[in-house]
Amino acid sequence: MKVFLDDERTTPDGWVRVYWPDEAVALLQTGQVTEISLEHDLGDDARGTGYDVVLWIEEAVRLRGFVPPRMQVHSANPAARTRILTGMAAIERARQA
Repeated sequence: MKVFLDDERTTPDGWVRVYWPDEAVALLQTGQVTEISLEHDLGDDARGTGYDVVLWIEEAVRLRGFVPPRMQVHSANPAARTRILTGMAAIERARQA
């Protein structure tokens, strides 16, 4: 399953749309997510951002041996995009440790 986390963009064909980090994490926990695309700004920072999903994946990799799906970021926020990409690099390092 391909998961698309976003609050505004049109969902690409073949992707499952989620609006909030907790929804993305719930799908990741099923072990059926093969790819995830993340937006950072979701309209309510109190409910979380795409970076929160990255943090969850990193913790799951480090503590539980979680095998992350292919990840990409489609956020238009330059600073947030960099933050997510840095998190993705940390996940890759954790996988190789």
